[in-house]
Amino acid sequence: MIDFVSKKWFYFAFSTLILIPGLVSLAVYKLNLGIDFVGGTLIEIRFEKAASKQGLESAIEETGVEVSTVQTTDQNTFLIRTKPLDEEQHKKLIEAVGNKFGLLNELRRETVGPTIGAELLRKAVIALVLASVAIVFYVAWAFRKVPKPASSWQFGISAIVALLHDVFVVVGVFSILGHFFAVEVDALLVTALLTIIGFSVHDTIVVFDRIRENLLRETYTSFADTVNHSIMQTLARSLNTSLTVVFVLLAVLLFGGSSIRWFTVALLIGVISGTYSSIFNASQVLVAWQEWGGGKKK
Repeated sequence: MIDFVSKKWFYFAFSTLILIPGLVSLAVYKLNLGIDFVGGTLIEIRFEKAASKQGLESAIEETGVEVSTVQTTDQNTFLIRTKPLDEEQHKKLIEAVGNKFGLLNELRRETVGPTIGAELLRKAVIALVLASVAIVFYVAWAFRKVPKPASSWQFGISAIVALLHDVFVVVGVFSILGHFFAVEVDALLVTALLTIIGFSVHDTIVVFDRIRENLLRETYTSFADTVNHSIMQTLARSLNTSLTVVFVLLAVLLFGGSSIRWFTVALLIGVISGTYSSIFNASQVLVAWQEWGGGKKK
């Protein structure tokens, strides 16, 4: 049998190494917020003939429109993000790029005001915080009858530690992608984060529930031994569940549209991270907490 618990500090160190690049990027570069949060106009156009990103940027600048980013999404297809445009400015932009590159098809246009964007960002942060707090209380209540030496609050807080690990992994990756590849954070990422939170807690509770059952049976000699056996008993189920989700997300990533590409990437990273954290972080935090508490009492 694999002894997961004895290597807990290695798992903690590995998680820290994964988190550090993203946290540094968040501190230095922050997130590349899209128009959902900062306001602006998003235009997606497809040209009949070949067009270049640099030429498109040059043509737009000649109209006097302030461009945030121009991003290639498909062959001869571009996403243009600008400050909020009125109808006259929009018409001027389309005419300018049409004159330079020929026939085009405007696939979509969205405009969000800066006030609405700021309000959406505030609500997104509130939603993430409230979801995390609610999960702590729910897990503490669900595990209220767990026998000593464990505490229901320890289960709840350990679940949140794993959850925050997954959230910061995803957000850190998108900070890096935003700086080096101009990937923007939009409302879909918030949806992905809330989904990841739910998946992460679900995966963690599967392991925690088995720990509680084994504690009630008093089958094993120590708390650490109980946790290790519980991980082994649920390992196949956790991996099989996660792999089915990963395969579906890979199919969506490969064959889905460009509009949900980064949403799918966020879910893919979050599911993989959530599987890892439920086995190697949440349960190990419980053991470390018990060992620290026992040593303190002694």
